[in-house]
Amino acid sequence: MIQAKRTLHTLEYNKILQMLASVAPTAGAKEMALALLPDDDRVAVCRSLQRTADARRLLADKGMPSFGSVTDIADALERAGKGSTLTTRELLDIGNVLRTARGLLDYSRVNRHFETVLDEIFERLLPDRRLEDRIYRTIIAEDMIADEASPALADIRRKIRAANCRIKETLQHYITSSTYSKALQENIVTMRNGRYVIPVRVESKNEIKGLVHDTSSSGATVFVEPMAVVDANNELRILESKEQYEIERILAELSVQAASEGSALLLNYQNITELAFVFACGKLAENMNATSPVICEERRVRLLRARHPLIDKDRVVPVSVSLGDEWDTLIITGPNTGGKTVTLKTLGLFALMAQSGLHIPADEGSELCLFDQILVDLGDEQSIEQSLSTFSSHMVHIVSIVNSVTARSLVLFDELGAGTDPVEGAALAVAIISKMRQAGALTAATTHYAELKAFALDTEGVQNASCEFDVATLRPTYRLIIGAPGKSNAFAISEKLGLPAAVVADAKSRISEENRHFERVIEELERTRLEMERDREAAAKLRAELESERSGAKAAAESLRAQAKKELETAQAKASALVESARASSEFVFTQLEEVRRQRESERLGEELEKTRRAVRAHLRENEERFNPVEERSNEEYKLPRPLKKGDEVYLVDIDKKGVLLSDPDHNGNVMVQAGIMRTRSKIPNLRLIENEPGVGAPGEKKTAARDFRVSVSRDFRDEIDLRGRTGDEAWFMVDKYFDTALIAGFHTVRLIHGKGTGALRASLWTYLKRDRRVASFRIGRFGEGDGGVTVVELK
Repeated sequence: MIQAKRTLHTLEYNKILQMLASVAPTAGAKEMALALLPDDDRVAVCRSLQRTADARRLLADKGMPSFGSVTDIADALERAGKGSTLTTRELLDIGNVLRTARGLLDYSRVNRHFETVLDEIFERLLPDRRLEDRIYRTIIAEDMIADEASPALADIRRKIRAANCRIKETLQHYITSSTYSKALQENIVTMRNGRYVIPVRVESKNEIKGLVHDTSSSGATVFVEPMAVVDANNELRILESKEQYEIERILAELSVQAASEGSALLLNYQNITELAFVFACGKLAENMNATSPVICEERRVRLLRARHPLIDKDRVVPVSVSLGDEWDTLIITGPNTGGKTVTLKTLGLFALMAQSGLHIPADEGSELCLFDQILVDLGDEQSIEQSLSTFSSHMVHIVSIVNSVTARSLVLFDELGAGTDPVEGAALAVAIISKMRQAGALTAATTHYAELKAFALDTEGVQNASCEFDVATLRPTYRLIIGAPGKSNAFAISEKLGLPAAVVADAKSRISEENRHFERVIEELERTRLEMERDREAAAKLRAELESERSGAKAAAESLRAQAKKELETAQAKASALVESARASSEFVFTQLEEVRRQRESERLGEELEKTRRAVRAHLRENEERFNPVEERSNEEYKLPRPLKKGDEVYLVDIDKKGVLLSDPDHNGNVMVQAGIMRTRSKIPNLRLIENEPGVGAPGEKKTAARDFRVSVSRDFRDEIDLRGRTGDEAWFMVDKYFDTALIAGFHTVRLIHGKGTGALRASLWTYLKRDRRVASFRIGRFGEGDGGVTVVELK
């Protein structure tokens, strides 16, 4: 889509890009935001809108991911590829890219509740924990290399520390000695030119043999390096040179490793920047309360309650505009400052935003087709330098529009034909609009000309619209009314502002009878429209109330019918089972009684009676299992999350009751349970432990909405907690609860901010951390994580 800079500037598209850049989390994303241009490829536009929609869903579900203030590493990687040694700052930037890539990949995989089109970008990230850890273990800060960077560096620094100690001990002898202390200006050890010296009075400089390195500004003091430490200082300088050489070697080695992974690192940066830009689009949509427009193939624009994004959200009045269905041209009339130009700008700006992949602040269901160009003539661009009047300036732009318009163009005219003779201007306006219609473009124009209002009334495919104005208060309502032409209300406004009534009456008498009749028709139409609108609103409100009541009554009736049907079926089943059980049992008993009667004369009567009793009992048990209407509850699949103990709240499966354990389980697996007023002994397999987890307890019982809770915790959870200013016990009380919340939210790496200070708070926390079973490991923070002021904890 080739769009003139003038159009983008006129519709204030650049201000939208500035709003987008202001919420972009990285410098690269800000650059992408400011360079964003509309597109007219349907596939590309729909993909961009879907990415923005998915980013907004993720923001609502998990919050904004951390992008770590990533900076461009392309130049550094190019230099490393040519064999240059990178600075510590450049290597830390590379480490930051790797750390951010790893964090974003974790963000996409942890607590994933739905798939998005952004998953593809997330999965293109290539973390390299080995190189990342190597960089952060080596470089503590931009100006500090860790001793552990290499064994050689650690050895050199150990020797440097030893040399420093020897030099200071020797110089301390000069400071504390009664022989030399009188010759010293001050009893201190200082440095000049990288060598340890002592300040000596100028008149006593011959008393201490050594090399003079500097003189004070007053000339009263000379800084002398005693001969006793010259060799030690020389050794120190040699060690410092070795240290610098080893640091350069380490940085060169890291640079080579970065260069070998250059393509993957550059791809990581590009993907991070792309994700940061998409999340900025989602954040802007969230701030604007915007929605994704439907991109339709038909030549149509339908905006529902559209709100111009550059007007304060508390003052903006929504407008609904449509073009392209029953009409391809919209003639907007009404008083000045009534909102006509804002409507045109809203149309043009929303088309640009949608074709840039940005959501628009309008209601769901808004539709836009794709335009190859948006042609506008808005505002007064009078030019003295170019000898152009207001009319001439407008006409220059209109000529350009007429020459470049196509069937896929959106054309916007403000005050078309103004600035010249009204009769000629109106005729020109009608001719220009007719030309736009012949080209097949969608057109919207504002005007005060009655001729254009009449043209819209008489021409099929051309529709009137008006910006509503309250004459009683002399204030526009900014509502756009489709289908009715508007009045300029010049006479009413003038009279309200104090123009004598006689002057207004004289002005009215000078209008032709035809024009007066036309204005009266418009006035009557407006009055009728307002009455119909009030009636329609009242009817819609009443209908909504009735629909709500009808829906509620219908739902309640359906619920009662379903419940009654279910209870009837249950009762019938129970009754049928009881009858069947009784019939079978009675028949069997009568049969056995008859058999007893025949056996009563037998000598084995007692034995036969006992046999019959056993048979009856067995039969009754069999029938109870077949026909018992009471549903048997099973606990076979349930596993206790932990051993039971005295005081636990449990659910007794067989009797469908809750209870409390009065004792620990005995060696046979039996426990005593208090269930209400009843005390009973039960087997452990018959019990369920009631905890704050779904699915535990009575069937259908939900202790908490655990998943919603986890989603809420995940969205609001921060991966760091500030403990500064707390005592050790206070801090651990907060950390203990914080660890539980972190595990619920799915976070396994957190930061404890304790500050540097005296180190007492850190030591106290570390004592607790060593004993906590939830902690897998912990370490002091590295560069970019807070250094020594934080502890990074890995949870199991």
